[in-house]
Amino acid sequence: MRRIAITGPESTGKSALCEQLARHFDTVFVPEYARYYIARLQRPYQADDLATIAYRQMALEDRYAQRYARNSYLLCDTDMTVIKIWHEHAFGAMPDCLVQLFEARRNNYAAYLLNDIDLPWQPDPQREHPHLRPFFFDWYHQLLQQNSVPFAVVSGTDEARIANALQSLANIGLM
Repeated sequence: MRRIAITGPESTGKSALCEQLARHFDTVFVPEYARYYIARLQRPYQADDLATIAYRQMALEDRYAQRYARNSYLLCDTDMTVIKIWHEHAFGAMPDCLVQLFEARRNNYAAYLLNDIDLPWQPDPQREHPHLRPFFFDWYHQLLQQNSVPFAVVSGTDEARIANALQSLANIGLM
């Protein structure tokens, strides 16, 4: 099974792209645990919450990988790159436990698809930074380059975005 991480700033269509690619490959995708967790939080999130989210997201991903191991692909609607950037922006440097998790997990993916910021912002109570999308996109791009992982930027709307994602995966050698 090859894991593909869909990553990038807020409101760039990560969940939609995961769903569309999962349909295309007749497989499943791992949903973003943070959305579930934060929706049930009765207070503002804190640094410790990001650690909880990270560990539960990775556990969920591993459960899906075991359960659907017969499938060719597992699409992951977030990854530790998201947690790293989120934590560093909101709270500063990650604690050692999250740094270790980030290091351990970054090579779990056959590829990363970094969603471009070319889609219109969609307001959502969990989204915080509509004006910082270029800043975050650049941060994601730089981090993926520094980590020397296979990745591609996916842009376009609707069918063009899916086609670009599929072409990117082919260019990386996954199709």
